[in-house]
Amino acid sequence: MSGRTHLGMPSFPDASRTSTRNTTLRANLGHATRTIRGKRDRAVAELADWDRLRAAGAAVKDRTLRHLDHYLEQLEERVTAAGGRVHWAPDAAAARRIVTDLVRATGEREVLKVKSMATQEIGLNTALRQAGIAAYETDLAELIVQLGDDLPSHILVPAIHRNRAEIREIFTTRMGDWGRPAPEGLGDDPAELAEAARRHLREKFLRARVAVSGANFMVAETGTLVVVESEGNGRMCLTLPETLISVVGIEKVVPTWQDLEIYLQLLPRSSTAERMNPYTSTWTGTTDGDGPREFHLVLLDNGRTDTLADTVGRQVLRCIRCSACLNVCPVYERAGGHAYGSPYPGPIGAVLTPQLRGTGTALDASLPFASSLCGACYDVCPVAIDIPEVLVHLRERVVEGGPATVRGTRTTIRPAAGHAAERAAMRAATWLLDHPGALRSGQRLAARTRRLHPRRLPGPGAAWTATRDLPRVPAESFRDWWRRNRPEEGTDR
Repeated sequence: MSGRTHLGMPSFPDASRTSTRNTTLRANLGHATRTIRGKRDRAVAELADWDRLRAAGAAVKDRTLRHLDHYLEQLEERVTAAGGRVHWAPDAAAARRIVTDLVRATGEREVLKVKSMATQEIGLNTALRQAGIAAYETDLAELIVQLGDDLPSHILVPAIHRNRAEIREIFTTRMGDWGRPAPEGLGDDPAELAEAARRHLREKFLRARVAVSGANFMVAETGTLVVVESEGNGRMCLTLPETLISVVGIEKVVPTWQDLEIYLQLLPRSSTAERMNPYTSTWTGTTDGDGPREFHLVLLDNGRTDTLADTVGRQVLRCIRCSACLNVCPVYERAGGHAYGSPYPGPIGAVLTPQLRGTGTALDASLPFASSLCGACYDVCPVAIDIPEVLVHLRERVVEGGPATVRGTRTTIRPAAGHAAERAAMRAATWLLDHPGALRSGQRLAARTRRLHPRRLPGPGAAWTATRDLPRVPAESFRDWWRRNRPEEGTDR
C-alpha cells in the first residue's frame, strides 16, 4: 500500500520549479489535457441550453448551501429510516477514526476502495495501514497510482502524469506484490493493460467483505447516494461486500431527484466529454438479499462549514469535481498536479485547499498565487464558480490577514510571512491612486526616464522579473494622450 502523503510538501513555487523541468511530465500532461478539453468542447457544444443548465446548477447548489442544515437533517432521517447509520465527522481525524473502528468491528483486515476524493482528503489509506488494514484501490487510475507508490495528480485521471510505457512497467514489477501478477509478455496497448488490471482486481472483488466509497451526490428527499463512473469497478464494490462505508463531504447533498437531473447532465460532459456516464449507481440504506447488509454514511465537515461562512469563498462548495478547470489551466498543464500538495490540484485546488486547511503553512499560503488569473477556469466551470474572484480574495487574506472563520470560531488571521514587499507595494499604489496629481507627475517622470529603466527589478522584485521582462513604459500616458486628442471633453483629473 502506498505510504506517500501530501504532508510536509514544499510550497507551490518550490515544487513547480522541479516539475516544470520534467520534460516527460510536461509532454504527458500537455497531450492528455489537450485531448480532454477538445472532446469536452465538442460535447458541450451539442447542448443549445448549456448556459441555462449551468446557471441552474449554480442556483440549486447555492440554495442548498443556504439551507444546508435542513437538507443534512433530512438526509440523515431518510438514511436511518432505510436501514443505514449516519456518523458525523467534524474533521479528518474523526473521520479516520470512525472508518477504522467500523472496519475493525467487522473483523476484516482488508477493504476495497471506490475512487473517492474525500478519503484522499482525510488520508484514509495511511490510517488504515497503520491500523493493520489493507486498502485496495479498484479504479484503474487509482490502482496505477497505488501500485507505483505514487500520489494522484488529477481529480478525474489520477495517473494522468504516466504514459503507457510507464504503466506497463508498474504493472509488470508491482502487481505480483499485491495479488495476481501481470501476465507474461504484457505490452503497453491500452486493451492489454486494462485486461491485466481486470484480472488482478477480480479476485479482490470476489473475496472482499468490506468496501469504502465516496459519493458524487446525496439526495436528501430519499436518503440516496449516487456514484457515477466509467469502469464499473465502483458498482462491484458497492454491491458485493457485506459492509459498505461511504465517506462524503456535507456539500454533496442535493434536495431532490429533479435537482440531481441537472448534475447528471453537467458532470459527464464536463469531465469525460460523454453525453451520459457509463455507470450510475444509486443506493438507499440496506435491502434484504440485495447488496450490503450494513451501510454506514460518514458525513465529513473538515473545514466546509468554515468555508460556508465566507461569503466570497463559499462558492467553491458548488464544485462537482468534474476537473474541467484543470484541463484548461496553463499553470496546471506545466506544473502538474503534485506541485499543489493536495488531493485537489489545479484551479479548484488552489481555492478549495486553503479554505479547508487554512493558510497557516507555506504550501497552503502559496496556492492562491498558483494562477495566471486568465479566467479560463471560470469559463468552463459547469456550476459557474468564479475561481479568479476567490483567488484574489484569498490572496488578500494571505497578504493582509483579516477576519475568517476557523473551526467554527470567528477570528482574525495574521498576514502570512514573506509578503512585506507586496503589502508595501499595494499600500503605495493605493496612496498614489488616491492622489491624482501625484499619479500624473509620476507617470510623466516615468515616461521621460523610460530609456533608463532596467529590464529586471532589483531586490525583492527580482523574483518577479526572473521569468519575465519588466513592462515597457509608454512614451506618453493615456491621460496626456486624452488631453491632446480630446481637449473639448476636459481632462484635468
